[in-house]
Amino acid sequence: IPAKIEVLTQHLAELHAEGHRALVFSQFTGFLKLVQDHLDASGISTAYLDGATRNRASVVKEFKEGSATAFLISLKAGGVGLTLTEADYVFVLDPWWNPAAEAQAIDRAHRIGQDKMVMVYRLISADTIEEKVVSLQDRKRDLFNRVVDDGGSMSGRITADDIRALLEAD
Repeated sequence: IPAKIEVLTQHLAELHAEGHRALVFSQFTGFLKLVQDHLDASGISTAYLDGATRNRASVVKEFKEGSATAFLISLKAGGVGLTLTEADYVFVLDPWWNPAAEAQAIDRAHRIGQDKMVMVYRLISADTIEEKVVSLQDRKRDLFNRVVDDGGSMSGRITADDIRALLEAD
């Protein structure tokens, strides 16, 4: 069992005992299936949604009205169009190249009607490409913040170095 799944399982067992519910996101459906199998074997109930799910509305309804501790969701299936305020924890199992896509997924729990504080955990493996992706996300966010202010007007200039930093591989 990958260490990331073990850590997630420990967190979800604690959350279940405390009556919390969680959204668990990954861009890799094969990994989500491994997570689901391990959680099921550990007695942690789950709901599952990916791009191949045909009964999307009933799966979402099952999580909303049921007692599953974790809702396992792929990036493509759960990035937009869902309101899941039943969850007050979010786990991102792998970083995404596009920080806006990750933020959209996290926002599934941050919706009108949410009356609890939402905690977000990003599980990043040390000394892997995941750390480089997080670094790229940080640079993209920083560049965006330096160029566009809250009003949407330009607050700084984009330099050639800024553009190179976005495009070059580490």
